[in-house]
Amino acid sequence: MNVVKLELAPGLGRHLRAGHPWVFRKALAQVPKIPPGSVVDLAENGKFVARGYFDPHSAIAVRVLTRNPRQAIDAAFFAQRVKQALAERRSLIDLKDTDSFRLLHGEGDGLPGVVVDLYGRYAVLKLYSAGLTPYRGLIIEALKAAVPELQGIIGRDEVGRDDVEEDEGRGAGRMLWGEKAPELLTIRERGATFLVDAWKGQKTGFFLDQRENRYLIRRLAEGRDVLNCFCFSGGFSVNAALGGAKSVFSVDLDPEAIALARENFTRNGLPAEKYDFLAADVFKLLASFREEGRTFDLIILDPPAFAKSQKAVQAAIDGYASLNRQALGLLRPGGLLATASCSARVGPDDFLGAVKEAAFKAGVDLALVEERYQPPDHPIRLQFPEGKYLKFYVMASV
Repeated sequence: MNVVKLELAPGLGRHLRAGHPWVFRKALAQVPKIPPGSVVDLAENGKFVARGYFDPHSAIAVRVLTRNPRQAIDAAFFAQRVKQALAERRSLIDLKDTDSFRLLHGEGDGLPGVVVDLYGRYAVLKLYSAGLTPYRGLIIEALKAAVPELQGIIGRDEVGRDDVEEDEGRGAGRMLWGEKAPELLTIRERGATFLVDAWKGQKTGFFLDQRENRYLIRRLAEGRDVLNCFCFSGGFSVNAALGGAKSVFSVDLDPEAIALARENFTRNGLPAEKYDFLAADVFKLLASFREEGRTFDLIILDPPAFAKSQKAVQAAIDGYASLNRQALGLLRPGGLLATASCSARVGPDDFLGAVKEAAFKAGVDLALVEERYQPPDHPIRLQFPEGKYLKFYVMASV
């Protein structure tokens, strides 16, 4: 293993020793001209601090893989990380009637920039750094060894920049290994069935991080009129209907997502014609419902990330406040608001503050009855607070 030694700017080694996995270009005493994926040893005053891979195209020049100077970055390294992550999933997640989960969650699993979602017998691999491209083959082999029942691995486009939070994953996928996956994968989640577009759907095709929250909605929806905003392929909607909701209205701007939501209802023995689906702008629909005087017992807000850059944070907070205020205008007394944010740059306090402001302006008293973050298959390293992105709150109108 050829290793390039890089000196850190004075005083920056402490963060890496503590466990933070990112090194920005400005933290290097000198930025070398070496290929993407080159293994580099980071040193402070000549003393080893950490080992990682280099990305010349990113503001994050080095992502740390290990703080052990004796650990080589080779096939055995990736095999061990994948095996460890899988063991943690199997011990921490209730996989009864569930065959899909996040197998690798980047920094949270000690593999910065690597995301792998497992959908039944197929895996979807996303690499969020050009520096990972040389290791794709090793990651694939590690996945095959750890999950022998795998039938195929789909690759989605890498993200070539990190001044935005994440791409929407709209780039078409390609088979990296194995049998060609069907156009739509069929998965099981808590006994429900879902079709997943792993080829060109958002991110890897489904939002596995909301699994436990979808199941919560199944429990809360009984006898309620439910409005699911930004419904995507109907995950929350199907669970609301399975939980005995009186009615379910699903809205999303994407007509293809609405079509998939309808199909997901049918796959779960729920006659789609008995429920409402609409491809429309959520903000416009909420305003229209307000004019009509239409109200609901349970409103679900799960919008895409509002803050995709640091400059957009305040606008995102304002956006969350506006969205929640509009939704609260449709919430019946005694109703529930389930509201989420997946913007990592908007912290829990800021998001909760936006909802509080929304309640004040809407003239609604709210009580926080459920407060949730990421499930165990989306782990957050304590020294990497940037990894805490999902906030999910259930509020009761009192």
